[in-house]
Amino acid sequence: MSTRRRPFTARSSSSLNSNIPRSIRSSINEQGGLPEDVYADSYTDDDDESSDADVFAFGPPSTANGNRGQFPSSEASSINQPPLSNFDEKYLSPHDDILRPPSSEPIYAADRVKRWSNIDSDDLYQHSPTHQFPPTQTLDKLELEYEEDSPYPEVRASVSNTDDPDIPTLTLRVWLIGGIFCAIAAAVNTVFNFRLPAPTITPIVIQLITYPAGKFLAYILPMDLYTMPRWLGGKSFTLNPGPFNIKEHTLITIMANVSVSPAYAMNVTVVTEMFYGHKLGAGFDILLFVSSQCIGFGLAGFCRRFVVWPASLLWPQCLVVCTLLNTLHAEDDENDGSISRFKFFIIAGVSAAIWYFVPGFLFKALSWFSWICWIWPRSPTVNQLFGVFTGLGMGGMTFDWSQVTYIGSPLVMPWWAECNVAIGFFALYWLVVPILYYTNAKFFNYLPISDSSPYDRYGNAYNISRILSEDNEFNATAYEDYSPLYLSATYSMVYLLGYAVATAILVHTILYHGKSIWYGMRNFKTEEDDIHAKLMRRYPDVPHWWYLSYMIVFLALSIAAVTGFDAQIPVWGIFVALLIPLVYILPASFIFAMTGQEIPINLVSEVIPGYLFPGKPIANMIFKCYSIQTMSEGLSFIQDAKLGHYIKIPPRATFTVQVTATIISALIQVGIRDWMFNSISDMCSVRQSANFTCPQNRVYYTSSVLWGIIGPDRIYGRHGIYHYQVYALIAGAILPIPVYFYVKRKPRSWLRNLNWPVLLTGPTYIPPATGINYSSWIGIGFIFQYLVRRTHFAWWSKYNFILSAALDSGTTLGIILVFLILQLPKDGGINIDWWGNTVFTRTADYFGMPYRSAPSTGFGEPVVAQ
Repeated sequence: MSTRRRPFTARSSSSLNSNIPRSIRSSINEQGGLPEDVYADSYTDDDDESSDADVFAFGPPSTANGNRGQFPSSEASSINQPPLSNFDEKYLSPHDDILRPPSSEPIYAADRVKRWSNIDSDDLYQHSPTHQFPPTQTLDKLELEYEEDSPYPEVRASVSNTDDPDIPTLTLRVWLIGGIFCAIAAAVNTVFNFRLPAPTITPIVIQLITYPAGKFLAYILPMDLYTMPRWLGGKSFTLNPGPFNIKEHTLITIMANVSVSPAYAMNVTVVTEMFYGHKLGAGFDILLFVSSQCIGFGLAGFCRRFVVWPASLLWPQCLVVCTLLNTLHAEDDENDGSISRFKFFIIAGVSAAIWYFVPGFLFKALSWFSWICWIWPRSPTVNQLFGVFTGLGMGGMTFDWSQVTYIGSPLVMPWWAECNVAIGFFALYWLVVPILYYTNAKFFNYLPISDSSPYDRYGNAYNISRILSEDNEFNATAYEDYSPLYLSATYSMVYLLGYAVATAILVHTILYHGKSIWYGMRNFKTEEDDIHAKLMRRYPDVPHWWYLSYMIVFLALSIAAVTGFDAQIPVWGIFVALLIPLVYILPASFIFAMTGQEIPINLVSEVIPGYLFPGKPIANMIFKCYSIQTMSEGLSFIQDAKLGHYIKIPPRATFTVQVTATIISALIQVGIRDWMFNSISDMCSVRQSANFTCPQNRVYYTSSVLWGIIGPDRIYGRHGIYHYQVYALIAGAILPIPVYFYVKRKPRSWLRNLNWPVLLTGPTYIPPATGINYSSWIGIGFIFQYLVRRTHFAWWSKYNFILSAALDSGTTLGIILVFLILQLPKDGGINIDWWGNTVFTRTADYFGMPYRSAPSTGFGEPVVAQ
């Protein structure tokens, strides 16, 4: 069988007739009809427009009535079935077992027809003489094809339901192209990690540039067959197994996903050496980088049965990647006159790259568009409410796609999830935050309304050096004489939500997914396998002992790192750090798989070591590194496993490239980092000539001081300014419970789409994000995920995900070009000095003006000695 995507056009009448047994075909031709019971009586959505419920077809697979992960019944599935009256514009119901002929002539698309099940040839033959087709229907207009597909339209639109097990996977091209490009991307991103401004080479860039590279190698490499010597096994191999295929390309993409981003451990090694003067050496760096990135791989392996194999967990990001891969490797046969996905992708991607030069260089105000602040640039209230830098962004918008996608692509997350994010954002940041700010709760209005920097009681940026001794130890006396730490209103809200999410996601998972987890642990299935799971059965799975062995090996490396070097953290601290991702990885995977929304555990990973290791910032950083990196890499590994599941990659091939690429990338990052710090004398200096000022590492250093030196007890303890936020742990645990039981009693209620972890997590990108990021994101999501999906479902299913990929890749290309052509030369001195590039820099919003100036003697109460 071929992996080529089925075209969006109907087959010829001869091919249609060839799929029907001759005896049945002659009988139908003679009698002119099919049995009445073949018609789907349960199909009731005969209107030409999708209903409101259609929009929530991509809804949460978990429901409170216990039907979690089950394929919906015909009654339930009718709410999300497109009409059959114009089949060229709607998908056929994925759940109806039988086909109901429409009242007008249809054009049946070959890839949209669910096979007829529970009806055999004899049944058709027995009843056919007594029932007639409508006069307008002929046999040539019906496609009776035995074909199974996913029950979810998003998956049907993105993933092929066929597989060819003979397609080569782990070829020389995979290792050559994937290894070279991923190594280059890892090295370049490591260099740019220390610079501002700087672009980032993302996995989608690797995915695009490796496509022509694969085609080129398929053209030039010899196709000769070589045989190994007998003493080496005597096996035959070839350097060129044929055309560059989608499975090879997918494996290269998976390598890029796990290797191009700088490791979280980079912050630990840089801050420890450059800011605390405690150099641990290259050996520690290697052990830390490799072990912290690979331990999560073991956890991911045990989550597959819960979040990879079930068809109801779609993983929206994987659908975008699958769509792009199929677009590049499929041969579209657009006989219906519509533009092919490939051509659409090229046009949209090139347009996005060209357009970025406008908000990115020519007219930067379009990126930070807030005309109200331009009219009243000196008004503190106007700039706080409508500002786009340190304001709430009410009424603001952006014409920069990189700003829109700061919190993720609005074309990917399902609409029900975007609604949860919107509710959380509007209620908490556009309603609660202004109330807290203008009532001066916790002295908020002496500070900018939205800023991620800590402040002192004089309204200035917190001077960390004033509370540290010469050897970077905490000076309690200086701290009491100076000031406690104050946060802006929105930043305080982030920590409040962090506490709430920490318990809300656990309770939500127990209520909505507890039964499926329990059955999965007992090796019971909670839902039937879809076509993709069935096709994957032919490939041997990765045994659990592989994952367990790798986890033990990398855990041993982590123990070697903290025992063989002066890491200032005991071995038991590593085990406690790993307990956090062990607890949260499965709940976070469910949310990530359903919505594409990652659940951060940063606050938990900072507060716990702050109490366990007071006054030890290095121990705090290492603890945080193992906790957050294990969680992040684990989710990445699981997501890539789902991608391999969709493309029908042998699981052991996916396993091999993930581990190999991660280890190689870690070693390259360590090498580049050590080379730079040994070659550049003033690395991380604020006046570094090449702008290698290490901005991200400076933020990490500030965080290490707050949580590792000052400590959480002085911030959230009994005498802390924000001690009330700890009670959000209780609130987060309570919130999902009443909603769950209410929906259990009334399963049709709109509250079935309420997801507290998503609602509470969605707005936490503020700061540094502002209202324009959210308002633009929500608006575009409403257009495409609600309006277009509802009224032009065929267009949406064909082009929505490829449009997202095109805009992302085109904008990334534009950012890289602007940086290389206009920012890197002359150290950023190439600018166009006009109103459109400066108007937003002359506002109170840009300078972070507070509502009230702090008194000269300071605000708040003096520090209470502890």
